[in-house]
Amino acid sequence: MHLFDLTGKVAVVTGGTRGIGLMMARGLLEAGGKVYVSSRKPEAGERAVDELSRFGPVESLPADLSGEAECRRLAEELAAREAHVHILVNNAGATWGAPLETYPAAAWDKVLDLNLKAPFFLTRAFLPLLEKAATAEDPARVINVGSIDGLRVPDLATYAYSASKAGLHQLTRVLARELGPRHITVNAVAPGPFPSRMMAAILAESGDRFAASSPLGRIGTPEDMAGVAVYLAARSGAWVTGAVIPVDGGIWTTA
Repeated sequence: MHLFDLTGKVAVVTGGTRGIGLMMARGLLEAGGKVYVSSRKPEAGERAVDELSRFGPVESLPADLSGEAECRRLAEELAAREAHVHILVNNAGATWGAPLETYPAAAWDKVLDLNLKAPFFLTRAFLPLLEKAATAEDPARVINVGSIDGLRVPDLATYAYSASKAGLHQLTRVLARELGPRHITVNAVAPGPFPSRMMAAILAESGDRFAASSPLGRIGTPEDMAGVAVYLAARSGAWVTGAVIPVDGGIWTTA
């Protein structure tokens, strides 16, 4: 078995129609996997399929994952199409910035529902499909997308976002211990600055500063995110679980 070969593997990438999710979906396709991308907006899914289909078999299954019922429905939709799922990427997320004095309750509800609760509910809903794909030698994989802002104190007033990502990192460790005996690994990646719609305004204003904060002198590229996704999903990552991997060019680890 090739260390980085995903031929025959089925992957689900939430928030897979843009940004980091799209980068990871492309990487999984280029490694030989079949990918389902999910997004709240059907038209976004259609655009992603148009962009990704030249790299491999890809389908869109729209879902609003901010509620548990939709997490269950998405799993049921997959079960109607596939006998098993080898890789679940919990990437769908949201952020909200506002001053401390005016930071609203609605921000906490929106961000924690999508960034922290949805990965839990979705992983639980997908357990039967993941277990069908899992073996001791080749576990099924759950990959959570956290953030270096869950590892450090961020510069921006994104209180719910950084708290949700720190919570997701801890949830990753808890689920890794819980699901390891069921031959499912659970890991998280903690991206630094990457080109995405969520980061577009910040990078337009402060991209040079972010690049300068990395020892490598740049922000992330799609290949950087695709690479870590393939590493964790393929044979190369079969004995890695409970890890939170910064993918940030050293911004956090050398701060």
